[in-house]
Amino acid sequence: MKRVIIAGLALAAMLTGCSTQSDHKTEPETEEMKINVYQVFTRLFGNTSTNNIPWGTLKENGVGKFKDFSDEALEAIKDLGITHIWYTGVLHHAMVTDYSAYGLPGDDPDVVKGRAGSPYSVKDYYNVNPDLAVDPARRLEEFQALIERTHQHGMKVVIDIVPNHVARVYHSVSNPEGVVDFGASDDRSREYLKDNNFYYIPGQPFRVPEWRDGYQVLGGENRPGADGHFKEDPAKWTGNGSRSPQPDMNDWYEAVKINFGVDPDGFHDFDALPAGYENESCQAHYTFWQDKQVPDSWKKYKDIALYWLEKGVDGFRYDMAEMVPVEFWSYMNSAIKMAKPDAFLLAEIYQPHIYRDYISRGKMDYLYDKVQLYDSLKAIMQGHGSTDAIVTIQNELGDIEHHMLHFLENHDEQRIASPGFAGDARKGMPAMVVSSTIGSSPTMLYFGQNVGEPGAEEPGFGGPSRTSIYDYIGVPHHQHWMNGGKFDGAGLSDEEKELNSFYSTLLNFTKNSKALTGNYREIHSYNREHTQWYNDRIFSYVRWKGEDRLIIISNFDAKNSFGFELRLPVEVIQAWSLQEGEYALEDQLSDATLKLILSGEKAETRVDLKPLQSLILKLQ
Repeated sequence: MKRVIIAGLALAAMLTGCSTQSDHKTEPETEEMKINVYQVFTRLFGNTSTNNIPWGTLKENGVGKFKDFSDEALEAIKDLGITHIWYTGVLHHAMVTDYSAYGLPGDDPDVVKGRAGSPYSVKDYYNVNPDLAVDPARRLEEFQALIERTHQHGMKVVIDIVPNHVARVYHSVSNPEGVVDFGASDDRSREYLKDNNFYYIPGQPFRVPEWRDGYQVLGGENRPGADGHFKEDPAKWTGNGSRSPQPDMNDWYEAVKINFGVDPDGFHDFDALPAGYENESCQAHYTFWQDKQVPDSWKKYKDIALYWLEKGVDGFRYDMAEMVPVEFWSYMNSAIKMAKPDAFLLAEIYQPHIYRDYISRGKMDYLYDKVQLYDSLKAIMQGHGSTDAIVTIQNELGDIEHHMLHFLENHDEQRIASPGFAGDARKGMPAMVVSSTIGSSPTMLYFGQNVGEPGAEEPGFGGPSRTSIYDYIGVPHHQHWMNGGKFDGAGLSDEEKELNSFYSTLLNFTKNSKALTGNYREIHSYNREHTQWYNDRIFSYVRWKGEDRLIIISNFDAKNSFGFELRLPVEVIQAWSLQEGEYALEDQLSDATLKLILSGEKAETRVDLKPLQSLILKLQ
């Protein structure tokens, strides 16, 4: 089995080349702190209602507000070891709830998912969701106040940008001077033109999907607008690329696809990046695009990003970035980095064969590590995967590991505690240790994960196992942590307190560990070969930077304890310049102390792991 040593930061810098200087640096600037992102579904975070009526209205089921991110709440989030908060669902998106008193009528229920609506069907990029404001007329001011509060508590702000699609009816009431809506200037008689923002199906009106499997809009509520009709003539292509005037109910029927200058046959109606630009800096990419004629949609999204940077936002999470040409990302991200060199840019991408392209040419900072590390850890937690797979994954991603954001939950994935995933939140503990310490890359924590939220509700459009992003709903275990707005955790059960303490201890350690910004070497393969009782329910590796040296080992088995003599390969002994004798190993997750005994070329420590236990052993 191939073994490698990864120096994540140096390789990361060579790949991105996102210096704002024209000369290309070969050595990275030292990062003193790992990034920990707290993803929070903003609408649900502060909701204290426990009604949870399926398809319930805002009045029935309640909704969280920007103000719920109080000083106490933000300090509690920071205490988890968080550096960045990704406020999900902030932008004004299509929703059924009526705010006509503020000039914001509700949207047609036939083209809205759920009652509260999908955060990924944005209808106004220049304002925020009125649900989230105490005074909807001052919703933007309330969000800006939240940005300022977040900064005051030492954390950065990330919001979504959804480049591939917008709501079926996009209409901004907040456009800055000179800005026109998506599609306002389109020639709708043509399926495609370079500067059209949408694709059209001339001569055919849009038809609402045929509902199946017992589905009914708003759960069957008899409501004006929920009549199976929506006027759109000619029909536009649907968000996921469907070209049918009547999309399927499983298509992204609530959204329409944006035209980024790619014609229906796949021809790119814009300049290609020259060969070798994967090695060029952001400054070079920015300069390249200055005299180019780019599609109108490119300009619109760049202006949106710069608008939010001016409001104090520190970065963006890009929804389904792989559905948009990489050249657009070069154009967009280089402009962002010119305005804010330390902007945090995260892309949702699920195709490993394009990872390096979107990092080096698209100038992304970070990508989801979903289909490799997350999927493998999920299988291991469920009991049918082997930890041997982690070795292969880290070898394959060695040159870009710093760019692969790790997570175990997010708004798209099942909750660990749900029966459909692991059925026990504690099974996520060893996986979280591996996820947060195996690389120099950021780690993401989804709100409620730290207290074992199972996503068990029947909310309406959404279903159990995932906390719904479409419905008004309360989040019960998270509400225990909120404790009525005190955010002191006093409402947690003993088991929830233990889990929350684990996450807090782990993430605060990772945030401040120098070793986790340095080198990685797996010792799993060596111990699989040389150590009795060591097996593929265990995983181990070492991390180090200078004199900060760690041995990390996790037991993924929920029932069995394992004891053995963990061994360090000769290469690690040499890299750490160890001499014969005894070294103390202090566990960073508990008060346990072990001994590493080095005799000749043999370095061993006795390890006894309980079910689901991990050790982060720091060499003294």
